[in-house]
Amino acid sequence: MTVTAPYGIDPHLLLGTLRRHATTVTVVTLSGGSGLPPVGFTATSFTSVSLRPQLVSFCLDRESTSWPAVQQARHVAVHLLAAGQHDLARNFATKGIDRFADQTTWTPGPYGMPLLHGVLATLVCEVDARVPAGDHAIVLGRPVHAEHRDAEPLLYHMGGYRRLDREATP
Repeated sequence: MTVTAPYGIDPHLLLGTLRRHATTVTVVTLSGGSGLPPVGFTATSFTSVSLRPQLVSFCLDRESTSWPAVQQARHVAVHLLAAGQHDLARNFATKGIDRFADQTTWTPGPYGMPLLHGVLATLVCEVDARVPAGDHAIVLGRPVHAEHRDAEPLLYHMGGYRRLDREATP
C-alpha cells in the first residue's frame, strides 16, 4: 500500500510501516531524585549514534509521565532486554503502576540508577543533550559504565515480542 500526502502520510500507515522494524526491547531507568521513587519506561527508539565522541540515543514522548524526570536527569541507565524477559518488558510498558515494586528485578547502581537484573546489556549514560523532535525528544547519552553478557535479545516486531531464529548465516 502506498499513500502520499503533502505534509506526511496517514499516521496509521506510518505506524504500520514502522512496526516492521525489529528492535531489541529497551528499558530506560533513572533515579527519581530528591527522595522520589525511581523512574523507568520502555523506549521504542534506541540507537548507537557515534563512537567519537561516544554517544547513544533514545526517544521519549514529551507528554509522557517520565519526561519531567528525564528532562532533569544527569544520568540514565539503558537496558537491552534478553529473550525470556517478556514480563519485565510488559511491566515497564504498563502505565499507572509501580514499575519497581518487585525489588528482586533490580538493584541500585552507579549514580543511583536502578539496574535491571538478567538483561542482555546495560549502559549507564551521562545525559549530553535533549533535542526536541516533534512531540518527542531525542535524548543523547554519553556512556560512563557498560556491561553485557552473551544471550539472545528480546525483540519487538509487528506489535509483539519475538526471539531470533537460531539459524544464522555467516
